[in-house]
Amino acid sequence: MKQLILASGSPRRRELLSLYTTDFTVCASDFDESTVTADTPAELVEMLARGKCQAVSAQHPGAVVIGCDTVVDVKGEVFGKPHSVEDARRMLRALSGAVHEVHTGVCISDGTRTESFVDTCRVKFFPISEAEIERYAATEEPYDKAGAYAIQGRAALWLDGIEGDYYTIMGLPVSRTIRLLERF
Repeated sequence: MKQLILASGSPRRRELLSLYTTDFTVCASDFDESTVTADTPAELVEMLARGKCQAVSAQHPGAVVIGCDTVVDVKGEVFGKPHSVEDARRMLRALSGAVHEVHTGVCISDGTRTESFVDTCRVKFFPISEAEIERYAATEEPYDKAGAYAIQGRAALWLDGIEGDYYTIMGLPVSRTIRLLERF
């Protein structure tokens, strides 16, 4: 098999890809996400995954590259990684007692062929008390996560239900990614 590269610095994506193989290299993309706009959060996440994948693919000819991006979608508003404690609090208040969607875009390229998809999971949280929001915002956990939460972390305490792939929320829909990867 060709060299496999994960174009993401996310420890969660690295851990999830390791369920399939440990024979891959991590090479985080320097793609400028601020240049991308789209009509919907799902389209945005696919374009971001493609941009990251293609940026790394251009630097590693002949390798198979996996690019990913994840956003939280609250009624059409994109929640990326929070910029501050107040931003994290704002996001968590919006998610409290409500349903939101998590979109993860995955793009795979071997330099010749590029394919991508978006997987979406609906997530419902129980109401989160203001005291719990304050406690969580005071930890490091929310700040490198879309929507200011880690489903595999403290956010497990608020989870009322999900429809879809749990791993999409973590940032890599494993089974769909592997099915696409095996076609390369």
